[in-house]
Amino acid sequence: MKFSSVKMLGLILAGCLAACSHNSDFKKASPEVTAATNMQLAIEYMKLGKLAASRDFIERALSENPGSPDVQMTAGLVYERLNDMPKAERAYSAGYRLGKGDPDIQNNYAGYLCRTGKAIAGEKLFAEVARNPLYQTPEVALVNAGVCVRGTGDVVDAERYFNRALAIRPNMPEALLQLGNIAFDRGDAAQAREVVQRYLAVNAPTSEVLWLGFRAERKLGDATAAAGFARRVQVEFPNSEQAQMMRSGVDR
Repeated sequence: MKFSSVKMLGLILAGCLAACSHNSDFKKASPEVTAATNMQLAIEYMKLGKLAASRDFIERALSENPGSPDVQMTAGLVYERLNDMPKAERAYSAGYRLGKGDPDIQNNYAGYLCRTGKAIAGEKLFAEVARNPLYQTPEVALVNAGVCVRGTGDVVDAERYFNRALAIRPNMPEALLQLGNIAFDRGDAAQAREVVQRYLAVNAPTSEVLWLGFRAERKLGDATAAAGFARRVQVEFPNSEQAQMMRSGVDR
C-alpha cells in the first residue's frame, strides 16, 4: 500500500471514529468491535509516523479488550516504536500467552525476540511456526529465522534457512535478496550478480536489489553495467535510502 493510500485510509478511519461516536449503533457495538476499530486506527497512525495518536488508539483498544492477542501484539509494536520497552515486553508477552496456538502470533513474537537479543529463542519459535501445518506460508517463517540468525553472525545457518524457503517458493524475493547480500559480503560478487539476475528475471525490481546489482557489477569491474543499475535506482526509486546514499557518495 502506498503512503498516500495509507494516509487516506487513516484519515477515513479517524473521521469514521469521530462521526460514529455520535451514532447509536456505534455506541451499541461490543467492546471487541470497538477495540478492533481502535487497533486498526493505531496501526494506520503508526504507518504515518504519528506515534502519539497511535498510542492513544491502542490504549483505548487495550482498555476495551485486553484479552485479545491481536490487540496486545499491536500494543507491543506501538510501544516498541515508542522505545517504551517495559510496556512493549508486557504487551508482547501477554499477546503470546493469549494466542499461543496461533502461528501468526508466534511468528510476530519470534520477531520481537530476535530484535531484542534473544536470537536463540526467536529462531526456535520461527522453526516451530514453519513446521505448523496451520501456517500457510512456512517460507516466511524460514526467511525470518534466517534473518534472525544472520544478525548473530551465523551465516551458514542463515543460508540454510533461505535455501529451505526457496525450496518451497523458488522465486521468493526476500530469500533471494538475503542470499545475494550474503554472497556479496563474503566477497563473491559473481554469485551476487547471478542472484540479482535471477531475482530480476522473476520479480519486480526494488531499490535494494538494484543497489546490490550496482555494487556487484562495480566490484566485478563492469562500469557500464554498474552505471545502468545506478541509473535505475535514481530513476525508479529516487526517494529511496539507496538513491540518497548514491547522491551522498556513500558505499556500503
